[in-house]
Parts: sequence; C-alpha cells; structure tokens
Amino acid sequence: MFDEKKIEEIKAGKESWESGKVKKAIDKFPERKEEFTTSSGFEVERLYTPENIEDFDYNEKLGYPGQYPFTRGVQPTMYRGRLWTMRQYAGFATAEESNNRYKYLLEQGQTGLSVAFDLPTQIGYDSDHSLSEGEVGKVGVAIDSLKDMEILFDGIPLDKVSTSMTINAPASVLLAMYIAVAEKQGVSKDKLRGTIQNDILKEYIARGTYIFPPEPSMRLITDIFEYCSKEVPKWNTISISGYHIREAGSTAAQEVAFTLADGIAYVEAALKAGLDVDDFAPRLSFFFNAHNNLLEEVAKFRAARRIWANIMKNRFNAKKEKSMMLKFHTQTAGSTLTAQQPDNNIIRVTIQTLAAVLGGTQSLHTNSRDEALALPTEESVRIALRTQQIVGYESGVTDTIDPLAGSYYIESLTDKIEEEAMRYIETIDELGGAPKAIAKGYIQKEIQNSAYKYQMAVEEQKEIVVGVNKFQIEEEHHKDILRVDPEVERLQKEKLAKLRQERDNEKVNETLENLRKSAEGEENLMPFILESVKTYATLGEICDVLREVFGEYEQSVIL
Repeated sequence: MFDEKKIEEIKAGKESWESGKVKKAIDKFPERKEEFTTSSGFEVERLYTPENIEDFDYNEKLGYPGQYPFTRGVQPTMYRGRLWTMRQYAGFATAEESNNRYKYLLEQGQTGLSVAFDLPTQIGYDSDHSLSEGEVGKVGVAIDSLKDMEILFDGIPLDKVSTSMTINAPASVLLAMYIAVAEKQGVSKDKLRGTIQNDILKEYIARGTYIFPPEPSMRLITDIFEYCSKEVPKWNTISISGYHIREAGSTAAQEVAFTLADGIAYVEAALKAGLDVDDFAPRLSFFFNAHNNLLEEVAKFRAARRIWANIMKNRFNAKKEKSMMLKFHTQTAGSTLTAQQPDNNIIRVTIQTLAAVLGGTQSLHTNSRDEALALPTEESVRIALRTQQIVGYESGVTDTIDPLAGSYYIESLTDKIEEEAMRYIETIDELGGAPKAIAKGYIQKEIQNSAYKYQMAVEEQKEIVVGVNKFQIEEEHHKDILRVDPEVERLQKEKLAKLRQERDNEKVNETLENLRKSAEGEENLMPFILESVKTYATLGEICDVLREVFGEYEQSVIL
C-alpha cells in the first residue's frame, strides 16, 4: 500500500519522534507498564504506522464486504441493511415461566429467541431422574417432552421468529421437538429459522455436558446436517462454539484456533459420511465470545472470517460463496462479570457489545449486570437489551461497514491473530485433527496454561479488575436477585407422571424400539427421533435408548 521510499521516511520520522519527544515525555512521566500486551500475549507497540503493514495487500487481506475473503463482513451492506439479531439468552424454571419471559423480551424489542436449558436437559435426563435432583430449572428451562416444548412456545409463531437453542449432546431430540411443535402450529419444516449449538467437541474440551463417546456423537451431528439440508434448509445445523473455550480461560487467538479446528473436524466428518461440502457448509455457524480488550476482539472476529474463508476454499474446495462465509453469534463474556459492584458490569457489557458490532456479528446476546450472582432479573435483562439497541440506533458505528479497517493497529493485530491461530491449527493437524488433539489433552492443556497465567496476573495486580483487585468498596448483601423456587422440581415431576399415564405407552415403546434398531444400524437417526418425540417419549427415554447402544463418554483427567 505504500512505496518503499515512503516507508523509509516514516521509519526515520518515528525514530526521531521516539528519541526526541517520547524520551522527554517518559523521563518526566514514566509509562504505566514496562510492557503492554493483548490478552493473547501480543506486544502492543506505542504507536502503529504504515511500516507495521508495509506488505499489506488490500485485495488479498481485505477485499469488500460480502465477498471473499469476507474480512470486512459477510453481507454487502452489513448493518446499513438491517441490524444484527438481538437475541437475549433466556430460560429458567418451568416452560410456563420461560414462555412468559420470552413474550416479555419480544415486547421489549428482542428480534430472536435464545433458549437456555437446565442441566438435566443438557445431559439427557428427565426431571424425575435421581441425578436431576436439585438441578431442575436452575440454570435454564426444564424440557422433558414435547408437552413442555409446546408450552415453551405457546403463542409464539415459529414462522415469524428465529430461535437459537443452546443444546449439544441431545441436540437432535430438542430439534425434533421444535419441528413437532411447529407442525402442530401449522408451520412446515422448510419455514423454520434458527440454530442448534450441536457442538460436542467443545463439550469435551471445556464445558462437560456430553453424553456419548466421540464417534456416535459425530454420527448424530452429521445425521442432523444431512436431514436439515433436505428437510429444514433455513436452519443452522451447528453453532461451532469458541465461547466456552474462552470462558475456560483461552486467549483470543486460541479461541479462534480451537474453534476453527473443531469446525474442520465437523466438515471432515460430514465429507466422510458422503455429504457434499456445498450442501451443508452454508448452514454452519459459529459462536464467539466478546471480551473487554476492545480492539483485539474486533481484530479476532475479522481474522476468524478470513481464516475460515481460506480453509473452506482451499482445503475443502467449496465452490459456493456461502460455504466460505463465517457467520457467527456473539455473547458478551460471562467470565468478566463480577459479583462485586455489579453495576460496573453494564459498562463491561457495553464495551463487549461494541467489539461484537465493530467485528461484524450476525446476532448478539448481552449479559445482564447481575449474572455473577444469579439468573438475571427482568430489569437487568431489559438494560442488557437496551445496551444493544442504543449501540445499534444511537452510536453511529452501524452507519458504515467495518469502520476500523485500515487502522494500522487493527490490520497488524488481525494479521498476528491469523498467524498465531494458523500455527495452532497446523499443530492440531499434525496431532491428527481436533478429536485426537482433545483425546491427547493438548487443547485442554493449552487453555489451562492460559487461564493460570491470567489468574496469576490478576493476583499480582498486573491485570486490574475494577472492584475486585483494585477500587474496592464496602458493599451490602445483594437482595434483588432471581431465585428459582424449589417447588419447580416437584411440579415438573408431577407433569411427567401425568404424561406417562395419559400417553399411548404401547406406541411410545414401538417408536423407541425402532430408534434402537436404527441406532444399531447405519440409518439417519433424525426421522426415528422425530417419530419418538411425536408419541411423547421423553428426552430421558430417548437418550437412554441411545446410551444403551452407544455407551457413555468418560473423560480422562488432564494434568
């Protein structure tokens, strides 16, 4: 972008500036730190100039929004056309209570639903299972059967909203329930829009809500890819998640690398199952974290798009542009929220919202100020949603596409994250791919090391967390927090008992036996799961059949 003579002039000018003006300033007022770094450990220089991007090729590195390499965004007009989907993640207690919260959020201007499920649902147990005791409805909504799903979406037209469901191991079952509810509403499968997370590899890496071993888990995922490509074409069949990898303590560069390595594994599994890359790749989506280091986060999102476009085009020979697009949902960083001075979290979430928007997200969930204490209250959720709306409608940052492009720092940092992420991906390739790297503990160990390094920096006050290790105040006990009534568990068990009495149990057993036989063979499991769901077979009953056939995953300890 700059000729050699100009670069030499800039270098000479910078050296003169540093030896003169900068030295005098530092002699009088020393800088705050000996070394400034990003969360990924990249040194942050005092000043960035064209010399930092002297070999920068505009067409190769940037291009234009809506076309390869998609660095500047996946849509030609981005937010000038329409804003991102404002999708507040919600779900707690019973389906009835969560349904009320969804209607409230839609009334407040939310443009998409995002369902949080309780822990028993996430690991495929009914509410009356002994392992569910004390957890029913606590961190999300309890869904035991199609009956609960019908209540959850009562009065919400599924052809008018886009729904994201944060569900992984039993994703096929919850998707089947959603399809069945839509059919009862008179909405055909081809009209449904939304996403299931359906990302089991990151569960083995960072989160832990797995059920089955890797091989049958990958089969369930590719079955969903195949089924939806034909039957539910507008549905995003997986949300390949870096969010939880970041929450576990990774750096920004590691978040990109490990997420895309998982994405490579899913594409390879689908190709091995006989699917054509351009049939399923357009419905892949991603899920990233937005942290506090604003400019590094913007660079992270831009680098991720460029890397994925390159991988899909050159590694997997995708032909369709949509197969090369990295479309992603963002959630602000739960791990950055503090129980101390929780109102400070509003400012943290605002910074993270800006990072996601300046980075070109397709949808966004903003965390609430009180989430370090409990599930959010209605007031806190409204403030979180208003944060998105104010950034979208009042800040001006949505009026032009990729407004930070061309910044010497942003472009240099985007390149650095790309280079670091690719080094990790190449190492994972050498280990045999993401599943084998996970089995060997490589990815987990890298994240653990980064998490430990950050925690030590906080404890030594090399990293400041306002209100935690600096600027503390005396605080009263927090009273206005949401508490889930223990009565929820009893009510959910009663509903289950009634369901089992009223349904056609002979039909239920017949469909479960059909599912068992198909799981023992090689047929696509989605039609059999859907058949079982429609007879009101429970989530636990369906997962138990698959447990018997597939077995359960036992995690090895990584030291």
